[in-house]
Amino acid sequence: MLSSALAGRIALSIVAVVIAGTIAFALLNLKRGRVDPTEYAIGGRSFGTIFLWVLLAGEIYTAFTFLGAAGWVYLHGAAAYYIPAYGAIGYLVGYALLPRIRRLGAERGLVTAPDLLANYYRSPRLGVLAAILYVILALPYVTLQLSGLQIVLSSAGYGWLDGAIGAAVAFTAIALFTFTAGLRGTAWASLVKDGLVLAVVLFAGIALPIHFFGSLGGMFAQLQRTNAALLTLPTGDAPFGQVWFITTVLFTGIGFYMGPHSIAATFSARSDNTLRRNAMLLPLYSIVLIVIFFAGYAALLLVPGLHGHAADQSFLLVIARYYPPWVMGFVAGAGALAALVPSSALILASAAIVVRNIVRPAFPGRIDERHETLAMRVAVIAISAAALLAWWLAPETLGSLLLVYYSGITQFLPGVVGAAFGLQLRGIAVTLGLAAGVVTAALLTYVLAHLGFNPGFGGLIANLLVVALVEWLAPKTDGGPRDSSSPTPPRPTVSARRFSE
Repeated sequence: MLSSALAGRIALSIVAVVIAGTIAFALLNLKRGRVDPTEYAIGGRSFGTIFLWVLLAGEIYTAFTFLGAAGWVYLHGAAAYYIPAYGAIGYLVGYALLPRIRRLGAERGLVTAPDLLANYYRSPRLGVLAAILYVILALPYVTLQLSGLQIVLSSAGYGWLDGAIGAAVAFTAIALFTFTAGLRGTAWASLVKDGLVLAVVLFAGIALPIHFFGSLGGMFAQLQRTNAALLTLPTGDAPFGQVWFITTVLFTGIGFYMGPHSIAATFSARSDNTLRRNAMLLPLYSIVLIVIFFAGYAALLLVPGLHGHAADQSFLLVIARYYPPWVMGFVAGAGALAALVPSSALILASAAIVVRNIVRPAFPGRIDERHETLAMRVAVIAISAAALLAWWLAPETLGSLLLVYYSGITQFLPGVVGAAFGLQLRGIAVTLGLAAGVVTAALLTYVLAHLGFNPGFGGLIANLLVVALVEWLAPKTDGGPRDSSSPTPPRPTVSARRFSE
């Protein structure tokens, strides 16, 4: 029987090798030479189907997929099924929406999500508001990854190493990697991360039920005897009940690609068809979610009685208790990559937003391409430090952090959809609607909680109502419905492209 200290050293050594090896692999595959802002932030708009597939999947399937999904099954049972359900809606939305966004980006030289809104609606005020909100909302999502990373490293350390210290060290390493590598480096790292996460999830979700219960059927039979209530949704507007489930699936599904990193990845695509193919291929990753649910149910039966934050580490406790440290090392290594690689993409997208949509407008004509790339690199470090501080001050369960992120990020939907489909909306209408949606979602989340439906859904309804009201009441102008604070040059139309492009 190994001591805790020796077991921790073995497992964490494997985690360190996995992280270092992934970073080295990505750096060795980078192009050499001058890196301009477009190459650094969105890969030079050159990513093909496979590269974009692993990048988008790497941004979607994160520490929440690896730990939080199992924790939600452990705590809430059938309510966790909202996760694959909203993904199914998200892929349909992405098939129709993302090619149009990519086309606008290529035609107008857009790099960030606020670029899209400010340029299309010709509203600098909307661009600045969007930039500030995107960066603020990114922090809970990065904090989610840090919380997951801490859980993984605490479990792998067997009490020998403080998980918070390990998480801070690993996160610093990935921040430096992002500083150096940009989005192309993140995509290369995603190749390793996705392969390892898939292997570990299949092990945890299939091997655990078979090893301890004989089969998946045997596990569910025991659940039916001991925890039958978790296998069905509560009725009506009960907490995490049917009303909550429906509104959450709809809301998070339509907001699936509203994040700044998702839009940056969209701009990185080589063609419209690259994105359409990805919308068809990405549902394969939903298999990973279903399998990780099995790991959560197995953990519920094997280590019962966990509450709150502890549930997020449920299946890792099973690995630590019943398997040798080298198995924990590879499991924890996959979990660490599931937290670090998506963090890299989101930090990079946020850094590009800070520089292009906040700093550069404040110094017009004074920042060239070389200085813009350097400023993005500096912003990567600054945002990483802010995320570390936010995580240290306000840890929450992984599921809660994900819902907070979506409650805010989906409020960009009216503006993004309006731009993608050429709707004649005023910039002031989109700006006021965005503000109303974020404020309403925050009130419903933190003041009027437990109303039985998703608070972000309520925010989106308020958002749409304000947009409609302003469009109805605002006076018409000869240049069309635009923000009067900006010039109104003719807008190029988004031409239809054949599927065979």
